[in-house]
Amino acid sequence: MSHATRRNILKTGIFFACCGVPHTRAALAWSMSADPLPVKQVADGVFAFAGAPAMMTRQNEGEICNVGFIIGDDSVAVIDSGGSVVEGKALIGAIRAKTDRPVRYLINTHMHPDHLFGNAAFKSSGATVVGHHNLPRALESRGTYYLQSYREAMGDDLMADIRIVPPTKLITDEEDLDIGNRKLTLRAWKAAHTDNDLSVFDHKTGVLFTGDLCFIDHLPTIDGSLLGWIAQLDILNGIKAKFAVPGHGAVPSPWPQALEAERRYFDVLASDIRRAIADGVPMTNAVKSAAQRERANWKLFDEYNQRNAIAAFAELEWE
Repeated sequence: MSHATRRNILKTGIFFACCGVPHTRAALAWSMSADPLPVKQVADGVFAFAGAPAMMTRQNEGEICNVGFIIGDDSVAVIDSGGSVVEGKALIGAIRAKTDRPVRYLINTHMHPDHLFGNAAFKSSGATVVGHHNLPRALESRGTYYLQSYREAMGDDLMADIRIVPPTKLITDEEDLDIGNRKLTLRAWKAAHTDNDLSVFDHKTGVLFTGDLCFIDHLPTIDGSLLGWIAQLDILNGIKAKFAVPGHGAVPSPWPQALEAERRYFDVLASDIRRAIADGVPMTNAVKSAAQRERANWKLFDEYNQRNAIAAFAELEWE
C-alpha cells in the first residue's frame, strides 16, 4: 500500500480489522512508519521530499515542509525531520531504502514544528542533532507552547510521541561537516525567518538546503526580522549553488531564481507598511491592506499575511 493510500485511510478515519483485531487511528499512524516517505533524487546522493503548502493537520500528519538527506561514503546527514514522529519514521524508511549507512547528523534548520517534530523518531539512530546556536534557547522558550498549541490541529494520536529534542552540536557561524568524502557547509544566519536559521550546502553537487530562508508558492512567514531577512537576501543570492531545496516549494528549485518571488513580496510589504506609518494610519488598519496586491501570488496568504504585516509594522515604525 502506498504512502498516500495509507495517509488517506487515516484521513477518512476508517477503522478496520486484521485477523480480528481492531485498529485504532493511533495504530494506523504507527503502521505508516514502515512506509517510506516518497523522496525524490535531487542530485547524486541527495534526496528530498516536498511537503504540501498547507497548515499542519491530523490529515496531512504535519508533512508540510521539505525534508531531505545526503549520503556520504561513511554516513548520512538528514536535513529536518518533519512535522510528526510518523513523518520522521517514514523519512527513516526512505533513507533505509537507499542506504544502510548510519545517520550521523540530524540537522534542524530552525525551530518551527513542521521541521523538527519528527526528531524523536531518530532517538535510537545515535545521530547528533545539529542546530543554530540560538536554537536551544528558542526551543526552551517555545517548546511547551508548540506541544500544547498543535494538539488540537494534529490530534492526540499524532502528538503522543512528539518530543522537543534540542541540538547538542551548535553552529555559531560557518562549520563544515564530513560524512565521508563529502563536505557539507552549515551556516548560521542572523535574524531573518527566525533568529535561528541554518542552511546546508553540499559541495559535491552544489545543492543548497535553505531551510525557511527561501519560500516558494507558500507565503513566507516572518518570525525573526523583516529587515534582517531583506538584508541577507543578497548574501543568499551570492551562494554558488546549482539547485536549491527550499523550506517550502518545488524540489529542486533553480538558484538563485528561487528567491525572486520572496524578495518581491518583502519589498511590497515593507513599502506598504512604511507608507502607512508615514501617513499616520493606525496599525490595526494598516495591516489589513498591506501587500494585498500580492494575494494572488501565494498560497496561505490569508493565513499569514496579516501576521507578517503586524511584525513588519512593529519593526519598521522604529526605523
